[in-house]
Formats: sequence, structure tokens, C-alpha cells
Amino acid sequence: MCTPCCVSQLACCCGSAACSCCCNCCPKIKQSTGTRIMYAFYFLLVTVVCCIMMSPTVEEELRGRIPFYSELCERMNAGENCKTLVGYTAVYKVCFGMACFFLFFAFFTIRVNNSTGCRAAVHNGFWLLKFIVLVACCAGAFFIPGQETFLEVWRYIGAAGGFFFLLIQLMMLVEFAHRWNTNWNSGVKYNRLWYAALAFVTLMLFSGAVAALVFMGVFYTDPEACLLNKIFLGINGSLCFIVSLLAISPCIQKLQPTSGLLQPGVISVYVMYLTFSAFSSKPKEMVERNGVNTTVCVFPLNAGTESDKKIVTIFGTVILFGCILYSCLTSTTRRSSAALRVCRNSEPEAERARCCFCFGDDTDDYDEENTGGGQNVVYDEREATIYSYSYFHSVFFLGSLYVMMTVTNWFHYDNHKIEKLLDGSWSVFWIKMVSCWVCLFLYMWTLFAPMVCPRRFEA
Repeated sequence: MCTPCCVSQLACCCGSAACSCCCNCCPKIKQSTGTRIMYAFYFLLVTVVCCIMMSPTVEEELRGRIPFYSELCERMNAGENCKTLVGYTAVYKVCFGMACFFLFFAFFTIRVNNSTGCRAAVHNGFWLLKFIVLVACCAGAFFIPGQETFLEVWRYIGAAGGFFFLLIQLMMLVEFAHRWNTNWNSGVKYNRLWYAALAFVTLMLFSGAVAALVFMGVFYTDPEACLLNKIFLGINGSLCFIVSLLAISPCIQKLQPTSGLLQPGVISVYVMYLTFSAFSSKPKEMVERNGVNTTVCVFPLNAGTESDKKIVTIFGTVILFGCILYSCLTSTTRRSSAALRVCRNSEPEAERARCCFCFGDDTDDYDEENTGGGQNVVYDEREATIYSYSYFHSVFFLGSLYVMMTVTNWFHYDNHKIEKLLDGSWSVFWIKMVSCWVCLFLYMWTLFAPMVCPRRFEA
């Protein structure tokens, strides 16, 4: 078993064969899925490197544990104590290399329609060689001349790309809400339990949104301060209530019979989460009470011990980058691409209600190949690609820019460190607050779009 598996892994790293696990007890994997997982792994790997570069704690640990650390840095021409390899400038350069890597593949895979061509073979294989190219791109960015000009220009390019990625992320959330409702509604005609499931989930979503609204009203408002919190909490709560009424209004129901409260429930929960995240990201406000400056409008855990802050930061960071990976992977399917164009999906309506509807239906028959005692690979793209290769790399390109701006705290990059990723800054506050309104606007547009552009939604 060992020799065939090693041969298959060698063919994956240096050839066009699809990657798979050596363990034959693993379930079969589609070639398209395995390829996207590998690119996501590269993306995550570079992201971890960027987080390490922004962490003074890691730098101090390396300095204390690596013998002759200073001498090694000087031999590498990395400056005193490797200063050129840490900080926001290093993150900009590494993300520039990753962005160039994905941008090259975005152009390289334009109009690839199946997995039998040479360009598709490069996209789906040669993982070791592509890893070497990725490392070379990231390392080469450190040798770009005119560093100050490069960093200044690249910062604004990164901001523009980061905002565009945020827009895609919000559109995918709206598409997710509609898809969830459509999928579960398709099962109602066959089994009334799906109706009960819809009602239960909708009730839980709105309960969570109302609970979040009350929670923020208690902890993030104050009679003497936090005026912005009061205004935006009222605006966002009112907008969520309005879109919920619109979703079940007669004029919307006439054009979209499946429109219900599940979609506005998902949107409301996400808007409340963004509002909470924005309030948490806002610089702390102080009020003088009894001659003592008191911090107000903060969750008690944020004012606790350093260990509590680390737990909150780690948990929030995992959620943040999990959302980034989810957006990169799910926004590249052909169905999601149609949603981004705001038109009816061209695929025939053959919905089958499933609890895990995010994952594709495995009822299709494809060629299956045994990799020599290891995990079986299903070649599902020999006739046509499951997703657009070029668009897939374009989303990862924008994701690279979003990671760069997020890790370096957008425009508050000076003296920033990864341990303070979730600490307050006005730029992060306004980005998240505007994201709330964009998300609500996009959902309202999907409700009114069939009336404004009826031809685009004709079956």
C-alpha cells in the first residue's frame, strides 16, 4: 500500500494527477473539490505567515529560542533582529506575492472549459512546483525597488480590492439565504416536516437577532455617552424590521411565492453580528463619574484580564478567517456566479431538500479512479468544469488583498500587532457599519429586482 500511495503523491506534486489522502478509509473526493482545498490550504498557509509577521510575541519567542538569532538575521540581510521580515511592510510584500500568484492563474485559466487540456492540468496538479512559485513570488516582493512608493500605491490597491471582496462576501450571504429558503421549501410538498423545520429555524434566527439587539442596548449604550451606538442600533434594528415586512408583503409574494421570513432572519442575524463587531471595534469612550474616568459601552469581558482578551481575540480571528475561506470557496460555483450577476440561475430547477444543502448533490455519476490503496478520486470535470477556474483565482486574488488590509488594521497600520486585531479603530468601525447597510440594500434589491428587471428573471 505504501509504494503505490507514494507514487500517487509524487504524481500529484510533480504531475497532473489529482491529490488524495493515503488512507483508503477516507470517503471518495471529487477532483474539483480536492483542487479547491489545496488552493485554500496555500491561502491559509500564507495568512498564518502574515499573522506571525505581525506578532511581536512570536518575534520575541524566536529571538529567545533560536541560537545566534541576530547573526543569522545579518547574514540573511534582513536587518537588525530581522526587522525587514516583520511588521506591516513585510505583510504587504508577502500578500503582494500571493496576490500576483492568484492573478497570474486568473489570466492563465481564462476560458478553460474542461480538465483535459494542459492549462487545466496545471491548475489541478503540479502542487509542489506551484508551491515553489508561490514562495518565490512572496520572497521576490522583498527585492522590489522604491519600497516607499510601492507600499503607498499597494496600500490603496489593497483597500480597493478588500472593499470589492467584502461586497462579494455580502452578496454570497444574500445568495445563501435565498438558496436555503428555496431548498427547504422544495421539500414542503413532499414532507410537512420541512415546513416545521423552516418555522423552527426562522423563529430561532429572529430570537437571536432580538436577543442581540437587547444585549447591545444594555451593554453598548450609556445615558451620558455613546451617541453613535444609540443611533446606529436604532437604524439597523429598524431596517431589519422593514426588510422582514417587505419579504412577506403581497407585492413581493406575487412575484416570489417562496419569499418568506427565513431570508430576512438570516440577514438580521448577520447585521446584528456586524453591528456588535463594529461597536467592539470602536475606540473606547470614557466618562468621568465621581471624579474617576470610567470606560463605558464595552462588554465586561473586554475589560477583564489579559487571558480573557486573548480568548476573545483568538475566537474572533478564527471566525473572521473562516468567513474569508468560506467566501472564497463558495462564491466560485456557477450557481453563485449567476447570483452575483443578479439573474435567475440557468440550471433547471431540480431542488432536492437537504439539511446540508451547501454541499453539492452527489447523485451524479462520474469516472472514479483508485489511487493505489488510498482515497478514491472522482474525476467530475472531464466533460465540463464545475466552476470557473479564472473566476476562482480572481476571488482568491481579492481575498489576498482583504487579508492584507485586515491583518494590518486597514489604514491604522502603524505600530499595529496581530494581538490587537479586534481592538478599536475608527476605520474598522465604519467599514463594518457600512457593510451592514450594503447587506440590507443588496437583500432589498433582490426583493425588488424582479419588478424592476422582469426579463432577467424569466424562467
